[in-house]
Amino acid sequence: MQEYTFKKRPVITIALITAICLLGNEMLFIVLPIYWKFFGLDSLWQVGVLLSINRFVRIPINSIVGWCYHKISKRTGVLFAIVLASFSTYSYGVLKGFWLLLLVRILWGVAWSFLRLGGYLTVIASSDGKTRGQLIGLYNGLWGLGTLFGMLIGGLLSDLVGISSITTGFAILAVLTIPLAIKFIPNVPNAEHSVEKQTGSTLGSALHRKVLFNGLFVAFVVYGVFFTTISKVIEFHLDGTVLIWGMSIGAAAITGVVQSVKMGIDPFLAPAIGRWSDLKFGRVPLLTIAFLGGALFLAVIPFAVNYALLLAMILAFQIICTLLITMSDSLAADLAKGPLSIKTMTNYTLFADLGAAVGPLLSFIVLDFVGLPWLYGFTSLLLFIAFLFWLKEIRKQKVQSTSMQEIGL
Repeated sequence: MQEYTFKKRPVITIALITAICLLGNEMLFIVLPIYWKFFGLDSLWQVGVLLSINRFVRIPINSIVGWCYHKISKRTGVLFAIVLASFSTYSYGVLKGFWLLLLVRILWGVAWSFLRLGGYLTVIASSDGKTRGQLIGLYNGLWGLGTLFGMLIGGLLSDLVGISSITTGFAILAVLTIPLAIKFIPNVPNAEHSVEKQTGSTLGSALHRKVLFNGLFVAFVVYGVFFTTISKVIEFHLDGTVLIWGMSIGAAAITGVVQSVKMGIDPFLAPAIGRWSDLKFGRVPLLTIAFLGGALFLAVIPFAVNYALLLAMILAFQIICTLLITMSDSLAADLAKGPLSIKTMTNYTLFADLGAAVGPLLSFIVLDFVGLPWLYGFTSLLLFIAFLFWLKEIRKQKVQSTSMQEIGL
């Protein structure tokens, strides 16, 4: 237990640094779809581009970041990410116009690539088969606090104190994490490159491909579709504002509160889910259940008959998102053992970023042309297809296991 506690420290440190650097980006997902004119934009399609370009740029940059982590320590990579994150966050509040914002969103994409890969490598280095799911859940749950506070503060205070004041405060907080990175993140290079060249052929296995495409699909649904349109979902059902305790509450504020509830329980829920997959249920069965539940909830969210039912279904789907992300990341981390860790997780983040990048762009195009019910209905169908695929994989594994037992007999 004492050894496990010691190994958790670097995971907690990099997760909290990531959370703080993430604040400005997550606020943007709440305020940009609603206050897009404040940012000097001319059309709603520009919102989709800005929310996805940071993910598109990570697709070619991930390989470079992976190569960098062969040459530099995790501390150097994280410090570089902090500088880029603080600059881009400050710029959101002071720059106007599509092209300038596009540039700083690209810089944030580079920052996130360094943060995310550094976080994965830290979890892999600190875990084994009995703790990997739990530490993945802990890492995701803690950096998810950046989503909680970014969306909550952005949604609640954007009208009260102004977007520029919020982004400036978030940028200052990011700079203040530099001493934390210097003190707690190891300054030791990752010496794996030569060994990976000799054993890299195993990356082409069928299981590896399934895990990569699963990461792409989960990121597409969770980060690309749902998280970028949640404020539009609430606005779709909301007739202007809601009066609560004498206060007029808009879609941005409601979205911030709903997201904060989910992200507030993630630091407890995600490690628990990871621990269940480590010791009891296994990763694929939990993943399969999540796909089925996600398909059902996403299909009915656009047709909620009242606000209470809508919010309950959104919260339920957010919990399913936690399950999907934790299982997907844990499956990838299981493959990233020993000398293949950097290359495996580089490939995984590349596929996940591709899914997360395509999602917002397609979502806002569909919203512009055919509307929210069609977007969520089609995504629900994809989730159900994924459920059928992994259900078939479970049955295939059972058949193979039975065959091996018969051969043994």
